[in-house]
Amino acid sequence: MTDGTRELVIAMDGPAGAGKSTVARIVANRLGYLYIDTGAMYRALALKALRLGIPETDAAALADLADATEVELQRAPDGGNRVLLDGEDVTAEIRSPAVSAVVSQVSAVPRLRQRLIEVQRSMARAGGVVMDGRDIGSYVLPDADRKFYITASLQERARRRVAQLRAEGHEADLAAVEAEIARRDEQDMNKGVHSLVQLPESIVIDTTGKRVDEVVEEILRHCRRT
Repeated sequence: MTDGTRELVIAMDGPAGAGKSTVARIVANRLGYLYIDTGAMYRALALKALRLGIPETDAAALADLADATEVELQRAPDGGNRVLLDGEDVTAEIRSPAVSAVVSQVSAVPRLRQRLIEVQRSMARAGGVVMDGRDIGSYVLPDADRKFYITASLQERARRRVAQLRAEGHEADLAAVEAEIARRDEQDMNKGVHSLVQLPESIVIDTTGKRVDEVVEEILRHCRRT
């Protein structure tokens, strides 16, 4: 727990499309903390792999790619992150369906993942951070002061993803998106020590049918010091 001088370290885990990135960004902004979008970091590497034609199944090449790549997060005016890949702003491009289709396998490569985890832990060391991902509370930041598990029904998550894709100008079919999210869930829950897991100590928040502001306020109540 916090030592009384350091700000909180807040971990948020949960399946794809549950809304954790949105609420994590807003919570960080409300608290004046740094938001660390770990998924964006893996997406940046997945994007580079796609550009270079490296298959998501080529673990050795992906690990070498991670060693030779610089991924940086900069705070955006809305409290979120600008994602820089070797100095290039790829914030929008990393959300493409092509990247979404391969990022789970890319992020499962042990040496690639360990390199990014070292960076993430370094960023969180001083406190005052909200970090979201799949294995933050269980592996990346096991000593986090607050651990949240943000979830929602598969159908709700698919509807949100379709709305997001269409708003960004992409074609999107609800059934196909639902199947893709279910496939990603299965992959994320079977990554060994890096698996998506609901910890006994995690505060579970189901966002199905809830407004973003409702979820944010619920999280902030748990983060207030006593």
